[in-house]
Amino acid sequence: MLTRIRNRFNEAIWQPEPEELPVLKRWGVTSVRIGQILVRDFQNGEITLRAMGLVYTTLLSLVPLLALAFSMLKAFGVDNALRPVLHRFLAPLGAQADDIINKIVGFVENVQVGVLGAIGVVLLMYSVVSLIQKVEAGCNYIWQVRKLRSLGRRFTEYLSILIVGPLVVLAASSMTASLTSNTVVEYLSTIEPFGTSLYIAGRLVPYVLYSIGFTLLYAFMPNTKVNWLPALGGGIFAGVLWQTASLGFAVFASNSSNYNAIYSSFAIIILLLVWLYVSWQIMLLGCRVAFLLQHPEQLTRKPYPPQLGSDDRERIALLMMGLIGYNFMHANPPWQIARLARYLRVAPDHIYSIVDQLVDANMLIESGDTTITLLPRQDIECLKVDSILAAVRSGDASASPTPRDDRLHDEVDGWISRNLEARAQVFGQLSLRDLVRASMRERGTTTTDQRGMRPVG
Repeated sequence: MLTRIRNRFNEAIWQPEPEELPVLKRWGVTSVRIGQILVRDFQNGEITLRAMGLVYTTLLSLVPLLALAFSMLKAFGVDNALRPVLHRFLAPLGAQADDIINKIVGFVENVQVGVLGAIGVVLLMYSVVSLIQKVEAGCNYIWQVRKLRSLGRRFTEYLSILIVGPLVVLAASSMTASLTSNTVVEYLSTIEPFGTSLYIAGRLVPYVLYSIGFTLLYAFMPNTKVNWLPALGGGIFAGVLWQTASLGFAVFASNSSNYNAIYSSFAIIILLLVWLYVSWQIMLLGCRVAFLLQHPEQLTRKPYPPQLGSDDRERIALLMMGLIGYNFMHANPPWQIARLARYLRVAPDHIYSIVDQLVDANMLIESGDTTITLLPRQDIECLKVDSILAAVRSGDASASPTPRDDRLHDEVDGWISRNLEARAQVFGQLSLRDLVRASMRERGTTTTDQRGMRPVG
């Protein structure tokens, strides 16, 4: 019975094409698919490990980060805002949060940049930048981006975050406080229906502010182009989940008398570590939601990306090189990896893997920072098709069986050698330029757009 219900549920969720469904049903199916994928990612453990790494980095970088934020707030004459911001973040820890806040503020106030020296200031900045860089690395992993920002961009953009971030947090805290302490608001709260509306609005303000913060994080932190709607979807998911989790964790912390009895004064430290882990986990899961909303083709029941056979890798390699060679011949804009993946309907991981092999074989050049473009490294007249296939076929030699001196191994090696010789005879001296010209003749192509070899007119 349960098996039949599960099978029907899976058929209703995973078999229909979302584009063919009504709007409301499409949203429902997409939401359930995203939920199942998030559970699968959580069980896989990679996101969990990255959240744990961020907890460790946070412990090392918290005081330097707050010291820089305190300096920025002090420059604007609002250095007393550090304690309310910390109290809002650590509120789920309950009454014991005040002890941690007092110690952190004490550490921050005792940081004297003037006596640290040049090396001390560099180490202080490095500990702060390492936290931001680790957040970017986590977002890049989820967005399947392999390159971090360049050193120059990291310096300027991370510095912008350190300058703007405290001011945004201060503005959000001030807005929340003004909604609850303003005289007009207090007066209106005594008049219905304004009182109920203001009460509901006050409850919703944290959800809205956190959603906006996560949206901005998902839009700018990954080293790739993120559309605003997917970033907003991930931001709302993370903002609502984080505020809800903070309320639930506050209840958990207030009822954690068993932990106090077992761990004594260390109980609050353990609760702090758990809350940091939950916060970073929510941030990464929200980033995953934004990625899935922008790449709905990855909403699959089976783990993504699927395994590729050798024939599929060779076919993708030739298609890639044909498209890249065509745009190069006609002086069209070079192909980007993300656009290649969408055009060929191939997982970006497979494109990256094949590109790495072709780059190692000196057949392709990668250029760009945020968007990686691909250009031929050799004259496409001299770049042979058989060489492209050989570059893709080449793998780790340690994965091959150890040769042995017996008849079976000799026979297998002989067959493989004859197979490679036959393929070399089939392709002969066919070059990448010949492949592009042949495809143009067969399709009757006269002009093209950036998407590749496509007849126009």
